[in-house]
Amino acid sequence: MPPTPVLFDLDGTLIDTIELLLLSMRHAFDGRVEGPATEAWVAGIGTPLASQFRPYARDEADLERLIQRYREYQNQNHDRLPRCYHGVTDVVRTLSERGHPLAIVTSKANEIAHRSIAHVGLAAYFPVVVGVESTTRHKPNPEPVWFALQQLGAEAEGAYFVGDSPHDIAAGNAAGVSTVAALWGAFTREALERAGPRHVLDRIERLDSVLGASTP
Repeated sequence: MPPTPVLFDLDGTLIDTIELLLLSMRHAFDGRVEGPATEAWVAGIGTPLASQFRPYARDEADLERLIQRYREYQNQNHDRLPRCYHGVTDVVRTLSERGHPLAIVTSKANEIAHRSIAHVGLAAYFPVVVGVESTTRHKPNPEPVWFALQQLGAEAEGAYFVGDSPHDIAAGNAAGVSTVAALWGAFTREALERAGPRHVLDRIERLDSVLGASTP
């Protein structure tokens, strides 16, 4: 059998950007009376910025200002904070060498997603990067997962999606792929298990045990 396709979320799954995301949010709301609490912001990680900011925006123009301030801080501090989680580079390299079709499915803007994987040395392994501009609907909707599979020329059956948020698990389940919850990101085991993943991993090095017979 050909090697099984493996899709990955980006933030909280492959790279640790949680501090950068929180600092960017705080910068966006600096000087404003109302903004999201840390817990509420973390709960929304994995969904598009517009949907996270909209409840706090006065109108669409204000929403655009918030997003612009967020991205301004993110761009200025991007290369200072993000890093791969332990074991990620070795696991991704091995999967690529074995011939697994690989893709990233993220709610990040496409440009910053490409910048992130280049910065941490993963760009060569991911021919397909699905960002927020790639589809009209976003996680937890399955459309980004389907689009990634289409770009890989792969079917949902036999494919895996590894993500650290309930939004990833919901999108993967709805798309018909096998979902793998990553416990090393921003979400608790309880929150992830409520989403109904097929597998739960506490370390990315154990992904081989999940792929099992699919690994040649």
